[in-house]
Amino acid sequence: MSILVTGATGTVGAAVAEFLLDRGASVVGAVRNDADALRLQAGVEPRRFDYSMSPTELDQALDGCDRLFLMRPPAIADVHTYLFPTIDAAVRRDIRQIVFLSLQGVQYNRTTPHFAVEEYLKSSRVPFTSLRPNFFMQNLSTTHAGEIREMDEVFVPAGRSFTAFIDARDIGRVAAAVLTEPRHIGKAYTLSGEHSLSYRKVADILSDVLGRRIHYRRPSEKDYLTHLREQGQPEDYIAVQRMIYRLVRFNVSAFPNTSVRRLTGHPATTFAEFARRERAAWES
Repeated sequence: MSILVTGATGTVGAAVAEFLLDRGASVVGAVRNDADALRLQAGVEPRRFDYSMSPTELDQALDGCDRLFLMRPPAIADVHTYLFPTIDAAVRRDIRQIVFLSLQGVQYNRTTPHFAVEEYLKSSRVPFTSLRPNFFMQNLSTTHAGEIREMDEVFVPAGRSFTAFIDARDIGRVAAAVLTEPRHIGKAYTLSGEHSLSYRKVADILSDVLGRRIHYRRPSEKDYLTHLREQGQPEDYIAVQRMIYRLVRFNVSAFPNTSVRRLTGHPATTFAEFARRERAAWES
């Protein structure tokens, strides 16, 4: 069993590779250059891969691999041009399974690139499994870390909504399970944490872990978008953020489940566990 992992140096992809190695799988890490190859963990074979490669190059990238972990880089919106050819190459190479990192609620949102990819996977008749994760806990230790670190504030326009956050490492653990077990072809799994938290509760947990008061003041959508513009964020990113947090305020992401526990035999990481592990992200 040899598995090509796209995004192998990223938050999710690195976790997928780690847990596949734990399961004894042969892991090939997709990298764009030598610098990325140096970032791979020990035991992962580097292989040049880019979504803009020619069909022949894509075939070569998949050579010897019988499974593929596929994820869409955030910068790629045109999946027809940049992801569909990789799926075509997987079909030509008789890949036994693609595990695609999709999006929670994708089946109800036909405008997302993830929906287009899932539909293409179906039409291609390639064996595949979709993982549909909730909000990543890592959003708070990356995208929103600066406000927490410098302002002592969780600065998102989520109102009084709740979210069942998922740890990206749990996504990696699930991906490794479904790539190495025989019963997941044709399935789609929504991955949430086992607890639904308000952002006020998130701030309380961070306060306990960091030993200083972290606040959630419920900024308005207008104030949040203004803050993003002041940071110099592009308008397309701002538009996505507006859409995301409008959905959050409707509690679309509020529902916990036990998918991680059921698929891996391990309970989902709690936010308190995550905060203790990642506390350095919020410390000056």
